[in-house]
Amino acid sequence: MNTHKQARPVLAIHGGAGTLLRSKSSPQQEAAYLGALQRILGDGQARLAAGATAMDVVVEAVRQLEECELFNAGKGAVYTAAGSHELDASVMDGATLRAGAVAGVTRTRNPVLAARAVMLHSEHLMFIGAAADAFAARHGLEQVAPDWFGTPLRLEQLQRAKQAEAGVLLDHDGQALAFKQAASDPISCPIDEQSKFGTVGAVALDAQGHLAAATSTGGMTNKQVGRVGDSPVIGAGCYANDATVAISCTGTGEAFMRSCAAHDVSALMEYLGLPVQEASRRVVMEKLPAIAGRGGLIAVAANGEVALPFNTEGMYRGYARVGEAPVAAIYASEAQVEG
Repeated sequence: MNTHKQARPVLAIHGGAGTLLRSKSSPQQEAAYLGALQRILGDGQARLAAGATAMDVVVEAVRQLEECELFNAGKGAVYTAAGSHELDASVMDGATLRAGAVAGVTRTRNPVLAARAVMLHSEHLMFIGAAADAFAARHGLEQVAPDWFGTPLRLEQLQRAKQAEAGVLLDHDGQALAFKQAASDPISCPIDEQSKFGTVGAVALDAQGHLAAATSTGGMTNKQVGRVGDSPVIGAGCYANDATVAISCTGTGEAFMRSCAAHDVSALMEYLGLPVQEASRRVVMEKLPAIAGRGGLIAVAANGEVALPFNTEGMYRGYARVGEAPVAAIYASEAQVEG
């Protein structure tokens, strides 16, 4: 239990960061993304108000993001170079420092639930591939055919990436190629998919003063089979410690792993006494760019403060504090949504 004066429970979520295409998006497209964020924030806020634990709330928020085809996690996950899907997820409990993760799953409908099952039911922290799916199945989690995760849009992104010889594309990068090759194509979205990082995540502080974090991703369009990014790596893409902060990251995974980005925020708070907004800013705006790292993170500190920094032009993001209206935003030009 942390020693901070108890703050009101709060949830923050993200659905990826990237480059703006505001001029090429419609109000309807923006409304769809903001509506999804607001709906999930409102649900989590209600759960926190009813006394739910931070872990329950972040896992459910990420599960809902996995079920939403607008984001690259679960249903609507991007394709590998082999035309398959490989999904990663992790969770961490700030009260106990227990954590669980899965990487390269192909059949478990909700990877975040598998990550939590690993935390709860295994002496190990991470399972990969077929073994991770088998572990999830043994613990009653729904299994689906591998093609369940795909959508026509994601397949088109892969095909266009290959046609353009664009190499590995972060998140659903092929969508921007689709836009460039067909200006009237209706599939564009507010953030430029050519440079969007589509990990989803949630962090929360509950009424008992405990923190938790969860992160999930479908990876990168046209990535090599077997590639794993930061999302399932504790301390890189996900971290929670009741003494400091809960973090979920989105961005160039290799840079986040090299810098141990999520844990670095916690370390700056613990060792230097920095507030969460300054600690997050240093990591996202100084340390990551120094190694070509792009993206952002969401953070909820033990004292209830929220930080949502990113070094791209936009990030799907928002937070909901019990007793206040949820806030969601996409663009960097919008008022910074943190508090």
